[in-house]
Amino acid sequence: MQLKLFNLLCNNQDMIPLKDTIPNRAFPSTTWMLIILCGVVFLFETTLPQELLDEFTYYFGIVPVEYTERHRHGLPVIAYLSFLTTMFLHGGWLHFLGNMWFLKIFGSKVEDRMGHGRFLLFYLIVGILASISYVYFSARSSMPVIGASGAIAGVMGAYYVLFPRARILTLIPVFIFPWFIELPAVFFLGWWFLIQLFAGTVARVLPSSGGGTAWWGHIGGFIAGVLLVSFFLKNNRRY
Repeated sequence: MQLKLFNLLCNNQDMIPLKDTIPNRAFPSTTWMLIILCGVVFLFETTLPQELLDEFTYYFGIVPVEYTERHRHGLPVIAYLSFLTTMFLHGGWLHFLGNMWFLKIFGSKVEDRMGHGRFLLFYLIVGILASISYVYFSARSSMPVIGASGAIAGVMGAYYVLFPRARILTLIPVFIFPWFIELPAVFFLGWWFLIQLFAGTVARVLPSSGGGTAWWGHIGGFIAGVLLVSFFLKNNRRY
């Protein structure tokens, strides 16, 4: 019963952003470079047989127990590259397309305020911090976790700070009926963060309810984005 309630609350609260009201001043080349790179890697993943794909995911994804219990026995430096490589792997078409769609909408505007190089550095740093957050809160997990969602959560945190007055055209599925509504960015992103926080807290109490989602990676990434965004802005101009 508890598990069903958890899934009902967390998996049926999808709000899909369609577009926002902030215009781009320059072409978001870094955002598109990240999307293309993730796409190339994902297409490569689809060519691998399942056994090799599992091994590939385990090696290049984040396996918390490798860095908590086995760290004390010494890990080669190359093992820590997974904190970088995991951001470019995805576990399926929905995972990949969903992440890239969020990156396109929110990343392009944050890149506009930071500049191409600063945005790339910001993206990688918040992605790494998101993985560290996940490892800390899932220290005993032996399940590899992959995806760009931690880094994208950091980008969403930056957007939350930079564009609180923006409005986001949102699709909210209500049973089988689509509902289109324009929401303030501060509400859309604030609600998204609260869902992650709720789900992460429940998953700590009921570990079997996590469903393989790195809730605490999302939470850590978002908070990192909120805290670090001001260090990466190219100037003090506001929209």
